[in-house]
Amino acid sequence: QVHLVQSGGGLVQVGGSLRLSCASSGRTFSGYAMGWFRQAPGKERDLVAAIDWTGSNTYYTDSVKGRFTVSTDNAKITVYLQMNSLQPEDTAVYYCAASGGDYRASASYNYWGQGTQVTVSS
Repeated sequence: QVHLVQSGGGLVQVGGSLRLSCASSGRTFSGYAMGWFRQAPGKERDLVAAIDWTGSNTYYTDSVKGRFTVSTDNAKITVYLQMNSLQPEDTAVYYCAASGGDYRASASYNYWGQGTQVTVSS
């Protein structure tokens, strides 16, 4: 089992930056792909960024390409989501998650962080 604890998030102005962190408690997430999802009010939870279990391959949804960066520490304890040039449409609750399968497949994620609110004000 992987227990994920998130930190970061908050309120930022348009064009600003935030970094979200997600730490694995009790064990590393070595061998797992890690993803970041977001869910805006009234919308589905969508995968926005992910990194495969090797750390060599990443995925980004089109709307965040060039602005968001997913990365992990060498110890495979913490995964980060660096978010730059934030826009109002990035406002959502963000979740980290772990997958034992395909890092690009939303349905493969079965361990979840508690979620953190990101609000971008215009």
